[in-house]
Amino acid sequence: MKILVTGAAGFIGYHVCELLLRENFTVVGLDNINDYYDVDLKYARLEQLGIQKHDAEKLHIKAEGTLHGSKFSFIKMNLEDREALPLLFRNENFDMVCNLAAQAGVRYSIENPNVYVDSNIVGFLNVLESCRHNAIQHLVYASSSSVYGSNKKIPFAVEDNVDRPISLYAATKKSNELMAHTYSHLFKVPTTGLRFFTVYGPWGRPDMAPFLFTDAISKNEPIRVFNQGKMERDFTYISDIAEGIFRILKGNLDKRRTSEEYYKLYNIGNNSSVKLLDFIEEIEFNLKKKAVKQMLPIQPGDVEKTWANIDALTKDYNYSPKTSIKEGVKNYVKWYQEYHTL
Repeated sequence: MKILVTGAAGFIGYHVCELLLRENFTVVGLDNINDYYDVDLKYARLEQLGIQKHDAEKLHIKAEGTLHGSKFSFIKMNLEDREALPLLFRNENFDMVCNLAAQAGVRYSIENPNVYVDSNIVGFLNVLESCRHNAIQHLVYASSSSVYGSNKKIPFAVEDNVDRPISLYAATKKSNELMAHTYSHLFKVPTTGLRFFTVYGPWGRPDMAPFLFTDAISKNEPIRVFNQGKMERDFTYISDIAEGIFRILKGNLDKRRTSEEYYKLYNIGNNSSVKLLDFIEEIEFNLKKKAVKQMLPIQPGDVEKTWANIDALTKDYNYSPKTSIKEGVKNYVKWYQEYHTL
């Protein structure tokens, strides 16, 4: 099986590629390597997959390598490129697509709205069109828990109303779900959307709280704690996320679908809510340092609490996250310290 993974140089994309290669799939990774955060981290992830930076930097030129004995290729490309992306699909004959590429970040979307429309709307439309015209067996794509907005019902369930997003990022992710539904209904493109909750772990993004907290505490700098610390998140360790995605991709090999099964949507999280201050405490314990906390008001676009109801994903794919916060934070801090001493 040949799988296209978009966002392959990203946090989740890298881990999914690594797992698929370990399981003997042929993988083509795609990423535009934008500068939303440190590009060196993105190239470092690709190096872990056997692709050197000087090869990955070349636009539209495929770089090739092997990992775990499986073939991995990488191509630098924008999803919104209406000529290059369909050509890639025609040339490669993918069996399945895992679309993890997107412009991320809730707060950044308030300041840079056009970037989100280009990547998350136009880019996703190009993916759907390419899947439609190339008989793709299954499209798995990233949505987000941010679509729940200020939902007060806990835990969040896929059946909850998500018609009132409170950030443009959330609005683009809700749009992706609607677009996928349309293509599944009209053209029988099999799609599965995954509402990710707060994913953390080794090789994580430097714009997210785990990195910001760990980095600041390590340097004896204050950390910014929003909503006076009264925040809770469904923190989900990256290997549990990658395993869930793998189960979905593997579980849909040659699967026959009824008309109602072409469109699926799931929460993927840890099925628990952790107080932000408890998460910070675990980082402090592993760093053997205390944080200097700046208590601040809640930020525009943020929500106070997230918690994923994952019953449907457990029922359909036997998904069961196994990594505790204690173990996950320990692994993350260990990676952070090793990465920054290289």
